[in-house]
Amino acid sequence: MNFLRSERWAAALLLIAAVLGLVVANLPFGAAVVAVKNDHIDLAWLGLDLSLGHWISDGLLAIFFFIVAVELKRELVIGELNSPSKALLPAIAAVGGVVVPALIYIGFTAGTETVDGWPVPTATDIAFALGVLAMFGTWIPTRVRVFLLALAVLDDLIAIIIIAFFFTSDADLGALGFAGIAIALFGAVSRLMKPRSNWILSRRPQWPVNAVLILLGVIAWYFVYQSGVHATIAGVALGLVMARRPGGRAVHALEPWSNGVILPLFAFSAAMVVVPQVRPSELDPAFWGIFIALPVGKIIGITLAGGLGGLVARRRSGTPLTFVDLVVVGALGGIGFTVSLLMNELAFAELPEVADEGTLAVLLGSGVAMVASAIFVSLRSAHYRRRGHTQPGVGGAFSR
Repeated sequence: MNFLRSERWAAALLLIAAVLGLVVANLPFGAAVVAVKNDHIDLAWLGLDLSLGHWISDGLLAIFFFIVAVELKRELVIGELNSPSKALLPAIAAVGGVVVPALIYIGFTAGTETVDGWPVPTATDIAFALGVLAMFGTWIPTRVRVFLLALAVLDDLIAIIIIAFFFTSDADLGALGFAGIAIALFGAVSRLMKPRSNWILSRRPQWPVNAVLILLGVIAWYFVYQSGVHATIAGVALGLVMARRPGGRAVHALEPWSNGVILPLFAFSAAMVVVPQVRPSELDPAFWGIFIALPVGKIIGITLAGGLGGLVARRRSGTPLTFVDLVVVGALGGIGFTVSLLMNELAFAELPEVADEGTLAVLLGSGVAMVASAIFVSLRSAHYRRRGHTQPGVGGAFSR
């Protein structure tokens, strides 16, 4: 299972799953497979009526967001974002990488009913970005890798905020209250799983605590879903309140399942769209907004904001990145993929034809960004090798 913790394998599995989903949907039997994805699993006694695709995107994907939240908390407490001076430059770059793609998208869609899809091209898929960097950036110095990690973590945080505030229907405060109680209890119970140095607790079996945590997690997810807030936010809340060391052990256990099953399954399901038989001029402006904003908007936004931020943060953030290094990070940031596909589903839930075009735009835009970033990373890695770096950077030296 350890190989599933590798950024290289995670990126490869995601790409294979997405391509497979797109191919299957366009085969003669594709309509039957899409129909299965859209079949509803109705649990009327619980008030749950979700299609198989939504059980994946609303249910299983909450585990992925739990992992994201645990790692975000770690970076804020003891990692690369644990002080304002460390967080300032990647935060400025991350904001630029959100604002510029959103503005490009709005430029294409202004005055249309799809203008509200601006969040779709604002996300960065850190699994893919780190995978490309690990595959092609052997000699890239650690400071570039650390900057990409910090930026991607902050990008995840912005994506979480967007999902929570822009894709939430009228919230049921009662259900949110019950969810809050379950989340608070989850955090309290997680603190019973102290480090092994606590001999009193270490003598007790851990499985009852694990069982209670799983039950509280499911209850929290259920009430968040019933509240009208997107259910993946439950995973975020649970990850943020969990005690840090038990959270790290949970991520270690869940990461292979997330990389090897959950994310590929979501990519396969989300990419399962029929390629529209229309001329390019007949595509919705949302398609072009997403397709252009992901690779172009991200590289412009991250590079310019990072460059300007470097002037502001020069005295606080240590060795600044060069302009070319920022271009490399910006190119990697254009790989939207997982979170962009989720936002596409949410933004165009009432416009299925536009959602299909949006999915294709995310895949194509991310594909362009992958190719561009692979070229940029390879050239930059060769540059650092020629400059005589004593040892290559270690691909996969840090997790999501």
